[in-house]
Amino acid sequence: MTASVSLGPKRNLGFDGPVRAVIIGGRGGIGEALADRILDGHADHQVIVTSRDLDWVNRTPRPDRVRRLALDLTDDASFPAFADEVEKSLQKPNVVINCSGLLHDGALQPERTWRHLDREAMLRSFDVHVCGLALLIRHLVPLMPRKGRSVFATLSARVGSIEDNRLGGWFSYRSSKAAQNMVLKTASIEAKRRWPELIMLSLHPGTVDTELSKPFSKRVPKEKLFGAEQAAHYLSEVISVRTPADTGLFFAWDGRPIPW
Repeated sequence: MTASVSLGPKRNLGFDGPVRAVIIGGRGGIGEALADRILDGHADHQVIVTSRDLDWVNRTPRPDRVRRLALDLTDDASFPAFADEVEKSLQKPNVVINCSGLLHDGALQPERTWRHLDREAMLRSFDVHVCGLALLIRHLVPLMPRKGRSVFATLSARVGSIEDNRLGGWFSYRSSKAAQNMVLKTASIEAKRRWPELIMLSLHPGTVDTELSKPFSKRVPKEKLFGAEQAAHYLSEVISVRTPADTGLFFAWDGRPIPW
């Protein structure tokens, strides 16, 4: 089914009780908007948000219900301590949403042609999108409840769809997002054995007016360029209507499935 895209009431991601969420990449953009939306949905909801920016982590605006923790997806050593803090704070988190992404960063830019391919640039993209997600799954899924609804979602991108690739280009970003989808899909198969009600999803948020997409959104029609709060609403709606039968699938912001 197609999820509603009208800005209506919050549906708490499909949960009847309190949400205990971990938002990876919660500094600005979609991650921050999702955290705010969850917190505003119910007084008992709790959220942990992450960043590798220690100055930002140490500024906590809502210490009663949100906690900021440092996490660098490219640093293996940061994961065990982070997972320990998540377990202490939330006991068993029932929502994990990975909002981290890397498209451009100084000299790093999406390749328009294979003539621009560079090993270091490709490795950086795969480190964040693929290795980072894999380690999140390794360290956080074991903390999630074995019974009852739970959700592990990662923000992917439509350009990661092999079947939907009609324009070419963006080798590193496309390839790393396709690999990210494979990690999520593979993990969902393993998770079914011990977490039968865990819903693992790849989600395409659309083109969102954030620092990640800003250099490439000038030609996007105004009606197709979403604000972060709007994107967070759409993604929340999609998550709200998903069931364990949907685990391991890839959905767009409007609830429509995307081919791998």
